[in-house]
Amino acid sequence: MSISVELNRITKSFDTTIAVNDVSLTISPGELFFLLGPSGCGKSTLLRVIAGFYRPDAGMLKFDGMEMNNVPPHQRNTGMVFQNYALWPHMTVAENVAYGLVLRKMGKSEREEKIQSVLEMVQMVEYHDRPVNTLSGGQQQRIALARALVIEPSVLLLDEPLSNLDAALRQNLRDEIREIHKRTQITTIYVTHDQIEAISMADRMAIMKDGMFVQVGSPREIYQSPSDAFVASFVGETNFITGNIQNISDGNATIETPIGTLYSERIYHDFSPGQEVSCSIRPETIHLNGNTGINTFSAEIGAVTYLGRVEEYELILSDSLKLKAIIHDPGTKTGVTHDTINISLSPNAVIPLPKND
Repeated sequence: MSISVELNRITKSFDTTIAVNDVSLTISPGELFFLLGPSGCGKSTLLRVIAGFYRPDAGMLKFDGMEMNNVPPHQRNTGMVFQNYALWPHMTVAENVAYGLVLRKMGKSEREEKIQSVLEMVQMVEYHDRPVNTLSGGQQQRIALARALVIEPSVLLLDEPLSNLDAALRQNLRDEIREIHKRTQITTIYVTHDQIEAISMADRMAIMKDGMFVQVGSPREIYQSPSDAFVASFVGETNFITGNIQNISDGNATIETPIGTLYSERIYHDFSPGQEVSCSIRPETIHLNGNTGINTFSAEIGAVTYLGRVEEYELILSDSLKLKAIIHDPGTKTGVTHDTINISLSPNAVIPLPKND
């Protein structure tokens, strides 16, 4: 049965270092929720607080409204998958998967039925009797996932489970984890620093920095409407143009910048005239050889990089300002190095954000 997870002003410190700083959040039953942020931001510490490996210094953790602060890990009915797999190397695949069931004193026939079912789920049935130390990294991670799932946890906790795998295998396992979640509907909390994992899989996610939540929302909300320059740069690629608010009215603004006036229709903050802002502009929103009358500028093409699905352009607007543009499904080359072209930006593509300290 899926349950909710509620964090109410959770704080966790180690000596003088505050790893998690007064965070609050409610994760809905059956949600696939991601904690995303750079190394050292506190996301793995928070996951371990939820698992019961760490006790919070302040705040309250609840599962379905029941306080969990003093409940030991083995009584929380959580399944955890670690970055380093944490399998027993001297055991077979089946023995590793059965470990949690043995601790629960489940009968052998029922154990075997559950092992068979979960190995089918992770597509590892034929490895039932293999020594686990003979498996590849991707296979071991599947077994670690099976071991967490076989106990039918109320909450599944994944701590950077794919970070040790190559790119192609990560993609395959991302798809499989998402499909398993869809089938089981277990409340799942997934820690990663990989924005592609988070954007492609999450129902919702929290961006963490310095032990705090900077923004919580769906991948689309966070990518299209970042709360600040840190989020805009961490989740996907973006360009920044610094400027000062000139006029602001009804969600529209004009911003004076070193390359001229920018017009924006994406005002999410309470800015004042004269305030300095960082304008986020995603590379895919820049139109080459465009002329819309507003937000149109002249640029010199620097480097051009063809990557098959996309082509990347370095655009030089001044000695101190370069932008990156991306053309999807490039049929023919738009321009070559040293060409001078017009570029245009939709007012909807210019997102003024508060300048980070």
